Amino acid sequence: MNKQLLLAKRPIGMPTADTWNLDTSEVPEIGDGELLIQNHYISLDPAMRGWMNDAKSYIPPVGIGEIMRAGTIGEVTTSNNEKFQVGDTVTGWGGVQQYTKTNGEGYYKVDTSLAPMPTYMGALGMPGMTAYFGILEVGKIKDGDTVVVSGAAGAVGSIVGQIAKIKGCQVIGIAGGKDKCKYLKDELGFDGTIDYKNEDLKVALKRECPKGVDVYFDNVGGEILNTVLTCLRMHARIVICGAISQYNNKEEVIGPSNYLSLLINRATMQGMVVMDYAKDYGIAAKEMGGWMMQGKLKSREDIYEGIENFHETFLRLFSGEKLGKLVLKVVE
Repeated sequence: MNKQLLLAKRPIGMPTADTWNLDTSEVPEIGDGELLIQNHYISLDPAMRGWMNDAKSYIPPVGIGEIMRAGTIGEVTTSNNEKFQVGDTVTGWGGVQQYTKTNGEGYYKVDTSLAPMPTYMGALGMPGMTAYFGILEVGKIKDGDTVVVSGAAGAVGSIVGQIAKIKGCQVIGIAGGKDKCKYLKDELGFDGTIDYKNEDLKVALKRECPKGVDVYFDNVGGEILNTVLTCLRMHARIVICGAISQYNNKEEVIGPSNYLSLLINRATMQGMVVMDYAKDYGIAAKEMGGWMMQGKLKSREDIYEGIENFHETFLRLFSGEKLGKLVLKVVE
């Protein structure tokens, strides 16, 4: 049998358990050119909250009654597609379900002898691609830059900071709590940290970035973005990757009132969506894989089990009760 999580309604504010229905159906039969994948792990990402809204975005919303969209990794169990063999490990958009029937479009084979499955949900998956292209192509970092990352202990932020260090930058991570800040400095090698939950952000930014900020990689939005805008250096670059502080707002999104700093400092603020760089994922994966082999890049996954526990696990994205990449194990 195939357990599937279907979107039951569009949430207002923080999603509740009845936002989805857990459905059980027979494992589907495949046709010509198709394959069946048993999903082992599902990626939980903040972007999933936006996909539930019936609003214009970079990707169509999940429809009511449809399987909740999510990145997955698993094993091919049956194949009528010459590009995929039984036993292949593949990653793609399989959704929150135990089995996925597909024609293979958008799926990629991965080598689990090089890294375990969950790593392909983290540093070698969408978060890693987001970090790589966001900080290198949009942030345009260069040796000696002062780089500030919000959500720095998360899946994307932790990789962003490490790539910036590899490229010779001074890296400051903004995170919530002493444990996360300690992780950033002691394990990932960040130069400094700011605990936004327990210290004044503006004062801390002046302490850690006395000459200002060259690149700000934003995963949070809201007041943190607004405050960093007051600390920009000339020709600073701001990468808008996410705004997790705003995703569950019941009112209007809180926008930056300090935007004139962009004018004063001739700075740029640009949004990025990782799907725009899909044709170059292989290049990024090869380079990041090399960094991992050299011990320069670390990937950490926070893994929970059971498709029945999707809701409570998903909420960890917004409560901060996780470290690194949040992954749900669904294979039984």
